Amino acid sequence: MKFCLVDRITGLVPGESISTTKNVSLAEEYLQDHFPGFSVLPGVLMVEAMVQSCAWLSRATDNFCFSSLLLKQAKAVKFNSFLKPGQTLHVTAKLRKNEETQVSFSATGTVDGESAVSAKIVLSKQNLAEQRAENAEKDEALIRAMKDLYAQIHSPAN
Repeated sequence: MKFCLVDRITGLVPGESISTTKNVSLAEEYLQDHFPGFSVLPGVLMVEAMVQSCAWLSRATDNFCFSSLLLKQAKAVKFNSFLKPGQTLHVTAKLRKNEETQVSFSATGTVDGESAVSAKIVLSKQNLAEQRAENAEKDEALIRAMKDLYAQIHSPAN
């Protein structure tokens, strides 16, 4: 199962920064077990929301030319507060370095104006066809799917 942990892109400057939101709902199934009687968004999913935000910034910056953006490294991760159902995680990420095969960011997540999580994130960038030429169609399908999702979560009028 793949989780989409970015509900809305609220600000985007390709090559520079992105702002996104993740609304936490009690309907999210993983909250039933984390933790019983004290539901909170798992820390790893807070980091994943930052990773996905960084990936959207990278896609917009590189004009969707890579089908695969994968977490290579999360450094200096700090958790400062819990995120409970009914709250919204506001993620801000700044692009630090955009290289041929990887891209680096600094990212923060806040809840009600208070720091909840922060990290330095490095993503690897690649296309499946780089490994096997017959995967070019898969690259195209993945990029098309990401463009479709992007159109749903971002409108320049935000």
